[in-house]
Amino acid sequence: MTAGVGVPICVECGTRRNPCRCRVVGPTIGFLAFAAAAVVEWPVGAVVYIFKHMKGRRIMGHPARVGSKVSRAVPI
Repeated sequence: MTAGVGVPICVECGTRRNPCRCRVVGPTIGFLAFAAAAVVEWPVGAVVYIFKHMKGRRIMGHPARVGSKVSRAVPI
């Protein structure tokens, strides 16, 4: 028996950014960008937080900003 790793599919319906009013590609790529940035930046932010609280918080919050920018950049 083998176990496969699935790719998360994110769907956003009700948007007026395209004719079909649903987005799949943008939110999915945004989530993958968020996950990739979080893997790197959260451990770094945690170490920086020990010495510089505000800088560490900014670093740990960066993946959320990256994910939303990527998601908004793709209209479908």
